[in-house]
Amino acid sequence: MTDNTELLRFTTAGSVDDGKSTLIGRLLYDSKSIFQDQYDQIKDATERRGEEGVNLALLTDGLKSEREQGITIDVAYRYFSTPKRKFIIADTPGHIQYTRNMVTGASTANVALILIDARNGVVEQTRRHAIIASLLQIPHIVVCVNKMDLVDYSQEEYSKIQESFEAFAAKLDVVDVHFIPISALLGDNVVSRSEKTPWYNGPTLMYYLENVHIASDHNFIDARFPVQFVIRPNTDEFHDYRGYAGRLAGGIMKKGDTVTLLPTGFSTKIKQIIGPDGEQDEAFPPQSVTVLLEDDLDLSRGDMIVRENNQPEITQDIEVMLCWFDSSRPLQQRGKYSIRHTTQDARCIVKEIRYKLDINSLHRDLDDKNINMNDIARVVLRTTKPLFIDCYRKNRNTGSIILIDEASNNTVAAGMII
Repeated sequence: MTDNTELLRFTTAGSVDDGKSTLIGRLLYDSKSIFQDQYDQIKDATERRGEEGVNLALLTDGLKSEREQGITIDVAYRYFSTPKRKFIIADTPGHIQYTRNMVTGASTANVALILIDARNGVVEQTRRHAIIASLLQIPHIVVCVNKMDLVDYSQEEYSKIQESFEAFAAKLDVVDVHFIPISALLGDNVVSRSEKTPWYNGPTLMYYLENVHIASDHNFIDARFPVQFVIRPNTDEFHDYRGYAGRLAGGIMKKGDTVTLLPTGFSTKIKQIIGPDGEQDEAFPPQSVTVLLEDDLDLSRGDMIVRENNQPEITQDIEVMLCWFDSSRPLQQRGKYSIRHTTQDARCIVKEIRYKLDINSLHRDLDDKNINMNDIARVVLRTTKPLFIDCYRKNRNTGSIILIDEASNNTVAAGMII
């Protein structure tokens, strides 16, 4: 039996003490996704800390140093499900020195929850998170105005925050923004509706997460199938079998379609598509399948199967927005790195650092070329072999890269192709 409930990935962001971890704890607790012993454990921990009630934030702050400081440092992933959907939450830290962690946690998200403390309104952190969400092209943004209980559930305060955020978001590339007044601590409008906000007639957060339409977040137009692995059993039964396994990164592929193979440019037809449950007539993202072709053509890992009249750009010069991850060394102009793009590995050189982006004001600093950890910059790379790219806005799979330091093998940057 296959489980067809849809998976929604969402990321939470907000500044320190805006209540992100409490909100996730509340979602897990109210959706009955934690076990009684976990609940008892955090109840004991809350009492030991001399706090009242049950501190649900302790559910997600897994690192001891986070619990001690009462802050979130690393990206914590939590999984829960309701009868309608499965969820993966990336709880990302709010501090500026953890921008890279936020980029990591948000890169695959369908929805970004941005928390705002109702007492403080839109602060610098809020703006930075909104900028990162727009840079990473997260399709849906939910602004949770938290701690409504501390402003007496005032509609006026809520409206002020909504107007202020909308004015700022107008400058960004964000399409779908939704606002919800909540109290994570008391549970208002998180899973169940609150009687204290009679002026709010939108959905609760849980209802929104269960029903937001995410099926069309994938690109179903541009067919892209990066080959991950070539399957050649070489047994008597499957003597001439040659299947290409991978995960569809865009578009829809059907049996009988005419396709082009990159980099050779040869054309052929799809003979069979085999999924986890056997043969299927078509495949779409993010399915992992094996494709069999009618002609015996040479394809290996890193090559790509595309439509003949809809192809990615094939180039060795790539312009990217890079978020720098490495704490030990800044980005080197003319520096050499390994680059990974879909299933391709190549090497590259940093040809030019165009500008550094001020993540608080969107200002482009053309003079400062020192790109240190957590900085975001626009950079031109030259690769040793052509890559098959789309711009990130069109396809998050074929539009993203990572850079690896060849000496230490550390991932030093993630980039969005412009």
